[in-house]
Amino acid sequence: MTSETHPPDLRPPARPRRLGAIALVAVLGAALGSGGTWLLAHRPMHPSVVQDHPGECPICGMKLVPVAAAAPQSAGARPGSARAGKVLYQCPMHPNVQQDHPGECPICGMKLEKVDESGAFEVPPGERKIVFYRSPMDPKQTSHTPRKDEMGMDYVPVYLDELQGTPPVEGLVTVKIDPARQQLIGLVTATATMGTVSSVLRTAGRVAVDETRVHRVNVKFGGFVERVDADFVGRPVRRGQPLFSLYSPELLAAQEELLLALETRKALASARGLATDGDDLVTAARRKLELWDVPAATLARVERRGKAERTVTVFSPARGVVVKKEIVPGTRIEAGAMPYEIWDLSTVWVLADVYETDLRHVKVGAPATLTLKAFPGKEYQGRVAFIDPVLDSKTRTAKVRIAFANPGLDLKPEMFGEVVLRTKPRRALRIPTDAVIDSGTYSVVFVALGEGKFQPRVVRLGAHDGDHVEVLDGLAEGDKIVTRANFLIDSESRLKASLQALGVGK
Repeated sequence: MTSETHPPDLRPPARPRRLGAIALVAVLGAALGSGGTWLLAHRPMHPSVVQDHPGECPICGMKLVPVAAAAPQSAGARPGSARAGKVLYQCPMHPNVQQDHPGECPICGMKLEKVDESGAFEVPPGERKIVFYRSPMDPKQTSHTPRKDEMGMDYVPVYLDELQGTPPVEGLVTVKIDPARQQLIGLVTATATMGTVSSVLRTAGRVAVDETRVHRVNVKFGGFVERVDADFVGRPVRRGQPLFSLYSPELLAAQEELLLALETRKALASARGLATDGDDLVTAARRKLELWDVPAATLARVERRGKAERTVTVFSPARGVVVKKEIVPGTRIEAGAMPYEIWDLSTVWVLADVYETDLRHVKVGAPATLTLKAFPGKEYQGRVAFIDPVLDSKTRTAKVRIAFANPGLDLKPEMFGEVVLRTKPRRALRIPTDAVIDSGTYSVVFVALGEGKFQPRVVRLGAHDGDHVEVLDGLAEGDKIVTRANFLIDSESRLKASLQALGVGK
């Protein structure tokens, strides 16, 4: 700070004024008591000087006077912000100096500038307003008028719009790029607009069988395979189609028991008229065969013919394809064996890995699309059916099951493809994705202020769909932001901020 920033008439030279201030301290101290905040009250000269203990004003050296909790507005005002419903004037060089009427800064003598409710200076339209001048070699050296430094270099002007109350971005500063250079680096801007946004998540997916459509064929009695109808793995079968025929001595004996029960009931009915006495025998014999999964048509045929059948045919319980076959003609199988497994592939699952940071975008019932390299240009539509409640500790992902209709059996288990998950669209403020620079801890965009000036600004982002991203905070509709060459501007901004930190230049 040069001598020009300290007016020589600020410190009272006369001792009597100091004594008068002490007397004023005693009077106000007796009126207000010992509580409250200590504030200079010698005329309303320096209301911005506030502290919580007795002392002297660092500007004029006068004693501080205790005041009640209802202090002047500047005592409670946050530097760079105006209270709601009131107008504040602030020193561009000393943000702590604020008051509710126009005036000059008691520290540097600079004219106080009006600030709005957001704490930004109200920049007048038209010509840019110069506030002060700063040394190009030492930013701390300022002047109210144009001058040269010790090396003969001209002080550079500092404009009011350069002192806006926008929170600074760590390691970045506002940069100015002339139009010719903008064209040279290919700088392009876009406008923040309201539009439709939705979260889009892309991940890899693997086609898998729907576990609710897996059928295993088992037998409840032992025997020998006589004939195999579904004779190879992969063969499609229909519900009720024959799979294989089995000869079983146990099953043959059970059929003979049923025929004997029928004859007994008939004999009792003709001799003594006690047909009902044989019903229990017939019911028990028939129930045994039903529990062995002997088809009802086979039982009806045995009862009608009165002759047991040597073999029994096992039928497919569902439509699908044979994925497991463990028998050939002549094979002996025991009770409980599962010689066939059938998968119904008319609907399949696609298992997608979703990282824990993206799980908030995935909801049950959300639409999804699948694309495969085997069928380029074709999209399959499905919906999220289930989200695994347990996270994989190694990959930090959760399995998401998506159900897809598969009438043509194009989707085959173990195929890989790209899954795109989308959330419900909504209207929000959005900008192009290319405008955002991710620093790792926060996201930054460069806002075009006009006249070649670009200001870094931290933004809080929401949903993104690949081309656009939602802006939750940091921008307003109509703001122009850089979408191309923003990394070059970021590099220059960081370099300039580093030079300023070293005191090399502005």
